Amino acid sequence: MSSTPALRPRVVVIGAGIVGCSLADELTARGWTDVTVLEQGPLPAPGGSTSHAPGLVFQTSPSRTLAAFARYTVEKFSSLQVDGASCFDQVGGLELATTPERLAELHRRAGYATACGIRGEIVGADRCEELWPLIDRSAVLGGFHTPDDGLARAVLAARAQLDRAAGRGARFLDRHTVTGIEQADGRVTGVVTDRGTFPADHVVSAAGFWGPVIGRMAGVDVPLQPLAHQYVRTRPLPDLAGAEAEASKPILRFQDRDLYFREHHDRIGIGSYAHRPLPVDPFAVLPYDAARARGMKMPSSYPFTEEDWAPSWEDCRRLLPALHETEIEEAFNGVFSFTPDGMPVLGESRQLRGFWLAEAVWVTHSAGVAKAVAEWMVDGRASVDLHECDLTRFEDAQRSPAYVRERGSQQFVEVYDILHPLQPMEHPRPLRVSPFHARQEQLGAYFLEGGGWERPHWYEANAPLVDSLGPLPARDAWSARHWSPVAAAEARATREKVALYDMTPLRRLEVTGPGALAFLQRMTSNNLRKKPGAVTYTLLLDESGGVRSDLTVARLAPDRFQAGANSPADLDRFLRHAPRDVHIRDITSGTCCIGVWGPLARDLVQPLTRDDFSHEGFGYFRAKETYIGHVPVTAMRLSYVGELGWELYTTADLGLRLWDTLWEAGQAYGVIAAGRSAFNSLRLEKGYRAWGTDMTDEHNPYEAGLGFAVRMDKDGFVGQEALQAPAARTPARRLTALLLDDPAAVVLGKEPVHVDGAPAGYVTSAAYGYTLGRCVAYAWLPSLPAGTGVHVDYFGEKIPATVCDEPLFDPEMNRIRR
Repeated sequence: MSSTPALRPRVVVIGAGIVGCSLADELTARGWTDVTVLEQGPLPAPGGSTSHAPGLVFQTSPSRTLAAFARYTVEKFSSLQVDGASCFDQVGGLELATTPERLAELHRRAGYATACGIRGEIVGADRCEELWPLIDRSAVLGGFHTPDDGLARAVLAARAQLDRAAGRGARFLDRHTVTGIEQADGRVTGVVTDRGTFPADHVVSAAGFWGPVIGRMAGVDVPLQPLAHQYVRTRPLPDLAGAEAEASKPILRFQDRDLYFREHHDRIGIGSYAHRPLPVDPFAVLPYDAARARGMKMPSSYPFTEEDWAPSWEDCRRLLPALHETEIEEAFNGVFSFTPDGMPVLGESRQLRGFWLAEAVWVTHSAGVAKAVAEWMVDGRASVDLHECDLTRFEDAQRSPAYVRERGSQQFVEVYDILHPLQPMEHPRPLRVSPFHARQEQLGAYFLEGGGWERPHWYEANAPLVDSLGPLPARDAWSARHWSPVAAAEARATREKVALYDMTPLRRLEVTGPGALAFLQRMTSNNLRKKPGAVTYTLLLDESGGVRSDLTVARLAPDRFQAGANSPADLDRFLRHAPRDVHIRDITSGTCCIGVWGPLARDLVQPLTRDDFSHEGFGYFRAKETYIGHVPVTAMRLSYVGELGWELYTTADLGLRLWDTLWEAGQAYGVIAAGRSAFNSLRLEKGYRAWGTDMTDEHNPYEAGLGFAVRMDKDGFVGQEALQAPAARTPARRLTALLLDDPAAVVLGKEPVHVDGAPAGYVTSAAYGYTLGRCVAYAWLPSLPAGTGVHVDYFGEKIPATVCDEPLFDPEMNRIRR
């Protein structure tokens, strides 16, 4: 959290929808009572997305963060009332399956729910009919029933929180259109409106689909695409005649046709994602009064496009035959927000300190997001991991208006799709490629995508090597997606010979200047005060000791370091805290990296350089600047696959020459190119963690098994004080290595883990360990001794697994240090 110039900071929130009202409530509850909420429309329904939201709250999500947001939203809204009316109807939720593929997906979703502590069960078609008598029982195979889900009355919930916040001193001003953001010396100082200027120490944009408009005023990019979404209400249904409650049946999702349903007394409300994407330009959305003058109910309510609705109406009537007895009474296209990855955009801008975003938030997650942002502003950190939502998470290449529009539109299309965890979006691709891309294509690379980078997962050129492996366990259809037995051959070749891995997408930061060492010592957990040539694995912690990231830092000269980092957030954190005598540069795009790993790695590399690459001449976790053939490289003796080898870095213009040099020299040693699928298998056999998947800032280093990267005797580093507590170093939970007992069983990650028959944790990373002949899974569990039996829930099947000591492969490190 940036320092604030006032003990009681002045906060201006832009937008009095559900997010702005929730945030005002959360901030004032924490003692920040000088809060002004500005709204261009009339209160309590100012015309944004909140004003037309159907209010469905399904808590289950593949994202644990979104699930936590939704759980808090249910908890909070269930406690709110306005004039005796509840702000939440806990009618439950029901997701239907009409295909075997969807039924399997619902089993997977039930696993997500269990892992996140959300009540739910898979039910048969008869139970689905009991819960929703109007459905055609013959069309349904089963469903997923979540009794604690329900309907949020969004406008009412906003009003309830507005009243509470106002009672603590907040003020809400409607009919105030924001026209500018004032700033000085890199800090926000106020908000300009058509009715005056409001001084501020913090400004929060909670403007919904107007977020990009506010962002432009502040000079802050907001990667958000508004889209229109069809919603209709029927005329009264005879089957619902006499209904007194607004809703009594669970909210219903028919995802196989991209539809959802809810009751409105004796009518049915229906939303559709089945139509073509309808992007909306946020800069062209009309103000409230102008929209009304044009006959629109509100700015977020666009004219209904009948041609898009017709196919969905037929699908609705097939599922709910009673709809043949009615027609559509009211229909509109409601505007709401999408991002390129479907997650909210939260956090404080580094370019304009004190300017915060709380954007692309649906009613489902609104109170949870508000709580997290309030904690972040007041306490410096949220109580849940927010890295998936951090405004810094997008690469520059992912922030163009064209990219945001295309990916945001695709997120709309895929809202109810069955998505594999490895499934990439198809467009726009390729976007970012390494200098070796042409060679990879020639070798038949199967590319997936991460951070905009094309990443080979295996190479079809290695298919002939599969024949020498012997039979591999058969995979189920789900785990066989985006997988090939070629990955097993590549893993074996890495263990037995030598392989080239494209490590270019690994983020590289250059830290230089007279204060570089002192800065890195303060920012990270390990001791970097070593001679040039040393490489150190270290951690970026927050003030509570949570793992914000892990880094591999090479000291290349007294005042020059190269840090292997994870995400744009690492660069952002460094730039926020760097003193003037430290210079930080992201060198990723101008450089590239090849991992040369395997027992024959030294045989391949040594003849190409005059420097000594022997174990004595080039020790483990050491770095040298040298030449490989004609190519200047920074060589680091590191291995993320548990084998002898080096990471070789050079500039992007020389990358292809480096690849060709290694490839030609490697033919005598049986060199292959290997992909991320083999890499992931090998790194899990060795127990190497992946930040953002295996650990986040919700976990401390001792829980994550990374205590070796913390030097408590070092002078003053971020998080040190928190880690001095005895409880921090004797954790009750740990990141635990599991081996599945059945050699043919495979899990993929995020599955719940049961201990003694009860849910106790969840899987983070998992992959088949081809060297071990078992699937390896890492899971957050209570501290358990090796040998303890557990069960992993995979699509409803309880798969036995055993807690193991780690590392599972080469615990003596003989293969790396030779």
